[in-house]
Amino acid sequence: MATDYKILGQSKPSAQTEVIVYTVPATNTAVISTITVANMSSAINSKYKLAVVPSGRAKADDNNFIAHNTTVLSDDAIGLTLGVTLGANDSIRANVEHANLAINVFGSEVY
Repeated sequence: MATDYKILGQSKPSAQTEVIVYTVPATNTAVISTITVANMSSAINSKYKLAVVPSGRAKADDNNFIAHNTTVLSDDAIGLTLGVTLGANDSIRANVEHANLAINVFGSEVY
């Protein structure tokens, strides 16, 4: 087994739209070490939702959330240190209140 440590996904989502930030390739597993959410607005606080969605699900449901309506203050960032393991085709998804948030997912893929 080989392990690749890397940026797994990056996104600056549109407001009120669930987006897939990262999906594990079909032949791999992954460990999510850190997710950062940065608010690039100097005037607007913004809420976000993050979910770990199992393979085969079209969208996040209530039992998938690892953060729900969490606020990031203007010109600030939040870092989540997690250690979440994902199987093939599982995904990290995000939904943001305003389009001023940037989401980065860091970790490793095992193949």
